[in-house]
Formats: sequence, structure tokens, C-alpha cells
Amino acid sequence: MFFIGGIMPGTKQLDFGQTGICPRCGSYGRYQVYMTYLCFTFFFIPLFRWNRKFYVKMSCCGAVYALSREAGMAILQGRDIEIEESDLTPVPDGSGWGGADGSGQGRDGWQGNGWSDPGGRGGRPVRRCPSCGYETSEDFTYCPKCGTRMERE
Repeated sequence: MFFIGGIMPGTKQLDFGQTGICPRCGSYGRYQVYMTYLCFTFFFIPLFRWNRKFYVKMSCCGAVYALSREAGMAILQGRDIEIEESDLTPVPDGSGWGGADGSGQGRDGWQGNGWSDPGGRGGRPVRRCPSCGYETSEDFTYCPKCGTRMERE
């Protein structure tokens, strides 16, 4: 007899519909709330989740913020809350949420799922859009999001 079990990281986008002004770029955008966690599985059935962390990604410029645990748990429980700027903490580049080590998986289990990896540029020059705040290590002359001329950092 054998058993198949293990510990896996997971990511879930939470159903949340608030819009507001982005603290980073000053544009109006939607708060996209994500929860990351570790999960014990037994025969591929998730049994226990722990190490829950909550993040907000802004739809306007892609800025990522750590969300306070209290606000994240309230959203997870389906309570009607409003995220305040005091609930958000900017996530520094390459801090583990997007896999700055190049593995695609952060220290907290975040798998990426389309989020850019600001820490994994490999020493290439960075260009930032002065209009919308979009950052890229690609050699774009104009911003692919808004069309404004890019500038080097």
C-alpha cells in the first residue's frame, strides 16, 4: 500500500470589486486581490492551508502591495469592506512574490500567474513610462500600455 501526499504552494484570486486611486502612479484602477498559501494534499485532495498572505495588484500600472491580514481575511470571509491606503504596504522589487531567483516561484509560494518579475531583469537597463508608471527591461521606445515615450532609470 502506498500514499501520495505532499505540500504545494497555491494562489487564489479573491472576488473583490473596489476601485480607487493607485498610490504609486496616481491613476484610477481596480484592486485585484490575491491570496497565496501552502497546502497539504493527500491523494491530490487539498486538506490543510496555512501561511496565508494577501496581495493587491493594481490594474492601472501593475503595482503590487501586501494587504494587511485583517483586511485580507475579511475579504476571504465575504465581508463588505473598503481597502484603505493604510492597509497597503508596497512590495519591494524581488522580495519573493514573483520569483526573483528566476524559478517563477517566490519564497511565499506565489507562482506568478502573469505578474511581472521586477527583480529578475538580469542587470539590463530599465525603462519607466513617465505617464502611467509601466516598467520594462525590454528596449521599447514608446510605452506598450499608453504610447508615451519611455525614459531610462
